[in-house]
Amino acid sequence: MRLFQCQFCGNILYYENHTCERCGHRLAYLPETGTLSALEPVGDGSWTPLAAPDRPGLFCTNAEHDACNWLVPPGTRDAFCLACRHNGTIPDISDPGRLLAWRKMESAKHRLFYTLLRWNLPLHTRAEDPEHGLIFNFLADPPADGPKVMTGHDNGVITIALVEADDAERERRRAAMGEPYRTLLGHFRHEVGHHYWDVLVRDAGKLDACRAVFGDDSESYEEALKRHYAEGVPPNWQENFVSAYATTHPWEDFAETWAHYLHIVDTLEMASAFGMQVQPLLDATGTLAARIGFDPYRADSIEQVVSTWLPVTFALNSVNRAMGLNDVYPFVLAPPVIAKLGFIHDLVHRRI
Repeated sequence: MRLFQCQFCGNILYYENHTCERCGHRLAYLPETGTLSALEPVGDGSWTPLAAPDRPGLFCTNAEHDACNWLVPPGTRDAFCLACRHNGTIPDISDPGRLLAWRKMESAKHRLFYTLLRWNLPLHTRAEDPEHGLIFNFLADPPADGPKVMTGHDNGVITIALVEADDAERERRRAAMGEPYRTLLGHFRHEVGHHYWDVLVRDAGKLDACRAVFGDDSESYEEALKRHYAEGVPPNWQENFVSAYATTHPWEDFAETWAHYLHIVDTLEMASAFGMQVQPLLDATGTLAARIGFDPYRADSIEQVVSTWLPVTFALNSVNRAMGLNDVYPFVLAPPVIAKLGFIHDLVHRRI
């Protein structure tokens, strides 16, 4: 994620900001230029971005509900922005609790789309591709004792259980499932990984190359899932997998590795934007030193990414521990895992 600054007063901004807290200017994200811009009203409902005065535009319809701060690309008649046009089912927003949960969902989803657009990955809506287009359904559990909503992916349809926006419930599930990390953004990045396995691997003729790294995905997914929950994870799983859940099936291994690659690249970009460096005074070997002197989204190799990421995570984890918090990144990147990350790196950069 880049660092954003108000073009009117120079205030540092968060990506999710709707208004500059210093000068009061309305803000909007311009997805076609990757800029968060202060705005001036035009008078006909449209706005002129100070960062791109020649590109006046309208807010996404979901801005009415404080669920989006993106402008619709100029020259289109779309009511929704490039991220919100992929929505299928949203919660009943007349319910204040569900409206708040949906806003949290949209915040995470828009961070996901920042990354997908940075790499110019294929983004077809369900209307554009009725069979494989990407669509998000945010579903609440039924009020009765019916089956609970399950977060998952099915041929381009990504379902996110609305209850995952409840921090306490998500933490309960994280602890119950023995997960070191569980976030809304993590859900989005993982599930869209399944979608891009379909698009960039299966449909692009790269199955053999992917299987050589992640294993044979033709194994029954249902049987693999049953075995995972019945027998648990194999011993020494960290030597080959980024997470325990990645051991379930090659599809889950791919999606987990995809999500971690997105975690790593986007976090490194934000660290770079703030000029962060890691240089312990006692580190004579240099193995814990890092300076992010490159664009992580355009890195030459996975080695360049990982050699910078490991010192950064050591520093961030140490800061969190000083605050009595869990590690920001509680994972081990063994050589086979780095090789899998390398496959994802080459895939998104069209090098496979």
